[in-house]
Amino acid sequence: MAQQLRTAGLSIQLNIAEGSSRKSAVERRRFYEISRGSLIEVDTIFDLAVALEYLKKEELNETGLLVVKTFQMLSKMIVYENNN
Repeated sequence: MAQQLRTAGLSIQLNIAEGSSRKSAVERRRFYEISRGSLIEVDTIFDLAVALEYLKKEELNETGLLVVKTFQMLSKMIVYENNN
């Protein structure tokens, strides 16, 4: 689970970086969508960690806010690329 979390977290950053280097809006959007999918994977891993009692939900309050904010930012980036 820890390794999967590391992989997904790294994927978020790397896909944003790679997407931002692409010339076409379609390609950028594709990488941002992959990044957002990895973020959802991270969120799911945290949900599973709570369900398996590795963590308490209260311990993830700040993390949850950051996940939501990041999801919103990625969604705005995707919408922007759809409009360009």
